[in-house]
Amino acid sequence: MKTILITGATQGLGKATAHALAKAGHALIIHGRDAAKLAETAKALKPAAACVTTHIADLSDLTEVAAMASRIRDAHPQIDVLINNAGVFKTAQPVAHRLDVRFTVNTLASALLARLLLPAIPQSGRIIHLSSAAQSPVDPQALTGEYRLQDIEAYAQSKLAITLWNQKFGQDYPDGPLSLAVNPGSLLATRMVREGFGTAGNDVETGVDILTRAALSDEFTGATGRYYDNDAGRLAPPYSDVVVRDVTARIDALLADL
Repeated sequence: MKTILITGATQGLGKATAHALAKAGHALIIHGRDAAKLAETAKALKPAAACVTTHIADLSDLTEVAAMASRIRDAHPQIDVLINNAGVFKTAQPVAHRLDVRFTVNTLASALLARLLLPAIPQSGRIIHLSSAAQSPVDPQALTGEYRLQDIEAYAQSKLAITLWNQKFGQDYPDGPLSLAVNPGSLLATRMVREGFGTAGNDVETGVDILTRAALSDEFTGATGRYYDNDAGRLAPPYSDVVVRDVTARIDALLADL
């Protein structure tokens, strides 16, 4: 049995993955930003899971992310797997707390949780970041919302940013925990895809399968810092970005200012 934390677990891919892991008998820590949805999801998971605990936070506010991480560490001395699933594509308010919300949720919150929860994650543990096939060269200035990006551009930049940060994390911690960035599959049937692209989307179980494998399977042993493209079914290089050091340094600088 593993203790597994999943962010964005009240809908879409996160919720479906939580149900799959519950059926396998794991202990789940689930995050959401809506108390009612979080309680409803926990109730549905409890009959199968070893246990379920809930934590609420708005991931677009990094002070809330830090506070949630502190509560989780107090309640759970060991977390075997962190799945940074929560993400945003379209938002009515693209800039909040002087940061682009797409970057905050998709990149900074994931990186911050990984950093703050690291003492609770054993070397044998895993950190899974949700990446995407949509990746675009990162403008570090866009992180701070100095100018507004179109939704798809902000999303693509934020996903490459977390993929590059994951790569650097793997270099910094080669002996574990294993850290992997995963494209779970393009245009899966989630609300984000419906609202962002106007399509019903592909079978979400494609994403559930790869996230459960990434969390538990031996096939990823030795792959720390790598990017897995589920569309291609293999480990792959991320989109090339010549400013990797600038991007990862900018992310860490923003987190250090908290």
